[in-house]
Amino acid sequence: MRRHTPLYELHLSQGARIVDFGGWDMPVQYASQIAEHHAVRRAAGVFDVSHMCIIDLTGARTREFLKYLFANDVGKLTQAGKALYGCMLNEAGGVIDDLIVYFLTESCFRVVVNAGTRDKDLAWIRRHAQDFAVHVREREDLGMLAVQGPQARNRVAALLAADDAQAALAIAPFFGREVADWFIARTGYTGEDGFEIYIAPDQAERIWYEILDAGAEFGIKPCGLGARNTLRLESKMALYGHEIHASITPYEADLAWIVKLDKGDFTGRAALARQKAQGVTRKLVGFEMTGRGIGRDGYEVYLDGAPAGWVSSGGPSPTLSKNIGLCYLPSDRAKPGQPIQIMIRNQPVEAITVPTPFYKRAK
Repeated sequence: MRRHTPLYELHLSQGARIVDFGGWDMPVQYASQIAEHHAVRRAAGVFDVSHMCIIDLTGARTREFLKYLFANDVGKLTQAGKALYGCMLNEAGGVIDDLIVYFLTESCFRVVVNAGTRDKDLAWIRRHAQDFAVHVREREDLGMLAVQGPQARNRVAALLAADDAQAALAIAPFFGREVADWFIARTGYTGEDGFEIYIAPDQAERIWYEILDAGAEFGIKPCGLGARNTLRLESKMALYGHEIHASITPYEADLAWIVKLDKGDFTGRAALARQKAQGVTRKLVGFEMTGRGIGRDGYEVYLDGAPAGWVSSGGPSPTLSKNIGLCYLPSDRAKPGQPIQIMIRNQPVEAITVPTPFYKRAK
């Protein structure tokens, strides 16, 4: 039986198309996926992301534990509320999951992992937490809404009392803090500015409608997973099971910036050190279709008439009005300007590799 967020009945009442996503019944779109995508780029959109798994880790050795668990360096987390993006690795250096960790206090950190990897992530974390006497608590008492886009922060602030609104607007990128009854983080998965709001499940429906009402004149829309996917693809944000998984390392996924070999030992470090010394044999690269067609996830990629890789994510870009994607190629050919062919219905269709991200918002 699939799981439901606190807003499931609301999604049904709003006519959302529901799909199975990692064992959850989630809205993929409401009316128009393209309109939802444009709303986030131009004004704001609100997403139900309560399917994400929120975990609080507590204990005197929590920082030590996260240093061992996490390939990025949690030693950087010295200010309360500071967040860090990174990944957990297996012994071979493959990605178990990518996640965000928040420093709340020296004995309490918050970790947010993907819905589809929830069970294995919790099992992995609990297995290793025992060695550090760290308590693992899944926060099923929290839901999450993501409000993303140029108008997102102002519309959320409009719901708060003056002092709380000022506090919310003062949150720096990749920080989170308690404001009123919420934990608000200036993070997201769309390439736009905005907030992710952690709330009690019984508040979710009221706040959902209040956000939409506060932004109605600006064109704020409810958004589903379809728009979330096209937004993150344009911004070259990795999706677990596509750009990253247990047999792909961060170096191959163009995520070397979240690996800190010099911070001390961590799971997968030895394998990554060997790979860094030897060099990777495959690498992630972006592409645009130059022929007629869409390079979908899983399609085979050819170089010089021979199979050479695969599409990890692909589809239309509403912002750029192009068909784009990410693919894995041999590392010596994974550079911009490389002609490739995507096999679409057993026919090779021309494409070319390009720099990424495809879209970057103006600061």
